[in-house]
Amino acid sequence: MKVTMTVNGKSMSGEVEGRTLLVQFLREELGLTGTHVGCDTSQCGACTVHVDGKQVKACTMFAAEADGADVATIEGQANADGSLNKIQQAFQDYHGLQCGFCTPGMVMSAAGLLAENPKPTEAEIREHLHGNICRCTGYHNIVRAILAASGQEVPAVAAE
Repeated sequence: MKVTMTVNGKSMSGEVEGRTLLVQFLREELGLTGTHVGCDTSQCGACTVHVDGKQVKACTMFAAEADGADVATIEGQANADGSLNKIQQAFQDYHGLQCGFCTPGMVMSAAGLLAENPKPTEAEIREHLHGNICRCTGYHNIVRAILAASGQEVPAVAAE
């Protein structure tokens, strides 16, 4: 079947089987490999995208379900001039990444949170990230980056 969706502001189409997951379509058909496949069971959050403004794990949705939808991926998060957006810049500034595998999903989750709650507390950030697994950072710098991206004061960490 043919699916057409708006991905990062551009209309894109492709042929899919009924069982094709959105993450597979994005990566294999459209070449948008920033959306990572981590666990294939919707537990890690590495495949987080936005579909019609809602945060979705792309491994839990068929591509056909996104037919006609507006899809945002990590590739579409940069500013129009190509520079990092405020969330991406905060992840860099506060070292909210290490190996980088979870980073696209974390950035997309942060964007979803900040769209709903522009000034979240640390506890709200941690709760929102509950479905995203990072095996490297211990989450402290990710939380700090999201606080910074929200324009709030970032607390010092004991090791600093």
